[in-house]
Amino acid sequence: MALRRFAGSASPYLIYLGLKAWRPPEVDLTQARPQPRSVRAIYLHGFLVSLTNPKTLLFYGAFLPQFASPGADLTGQLVLLSATFFALALLGDGAWALLAARFGAFLAVNGRLRNRLTGGLLMGAGVGLAPARKS
Repeated sequence: MALRRFAGSASPYLIYLGLKAWRPPEVDLTQARPQPRSVRAIYLHGFLVSLTNPKTLLFYGAFLPQFASPGADLTGQLVLLSATFFALALLGDGAWALLAARFGAFLAVNGRLRNRLTGGLLMGAGVGLAPARKS
């Protein structure tokens, strides 16, 4: 039973991807040149991706109304809840961006460590998913 569950899950594929990510030759990412794009194009692309993301639409439609009081102005409440969610997401994403900027420069130079971290995380996810039961 356990072997069938392991073979039927995504675990073997994640472990395979982890092994592939562990072994490639080191690449110095500091030599790669970024694609020239305007700030406006970057923000427009991000806005359109967020606007058309079904997960975001489902989240707002399913999660936020639970916290709205039916007796008061629903539009104002949902705008306030959305603004609060936006502020928290901005803080969280900003923290991740600052962390990535600091750690990313280090990983761009250290290709071997980057490969090991990527492969290790993928293999760890594969091993962690192996015993998970399907409900």
